[in-house]
Amino acid sequence: MIQLMLGMGCDRHTSLATLEAAIKETLALTGLNAEAICGMATIDKKSDESSLLQLAEKNNWPLHFFNAQQLAQVDVPNPSDVVMKYMGTPAVAEAAAMLAAKTDMRDLIIEKHKHLGSDGKNATVSIVRIKNE
Repeated sequence: MIQLMLGMGCDRHTSLATLEAAIKETLALTGLNAEAICGMATIDKKSDESSLLQLAEKNNWPLHFFNAQQLAQVDVPNPSDVVMKYMGTPAVAEAAAMLAAKTDMRDLIIEKHKHLGSDGKNATVSIVRIKNE
């Protein structure tokens, strides 16, 4: 079975419902099953983001954190000036997913899917295929 790593980005204080809706929407675009998700990854500046921590705990997913310098080293298809301005790296979701999955753009299934939640907060999801050694 295919194994997936999620890369997550979100506004500060994004609700758990918005994160879950973003993931559900992204999976629907791919036809992939949530059961294939093996973990999540994001920037270390989100290590205190309660909804991300709740999501990881609820699904029993490991949550990987990377600093801006690590993320900035990863080639991504959609670098963002806005993300660079606020996070110090051109990408979070795509780069974090690839780092956590120990892969590159060849295994990027969804580059970055943006979702505006009912709470008015943005969440971004990237999906990467984990290569089995």
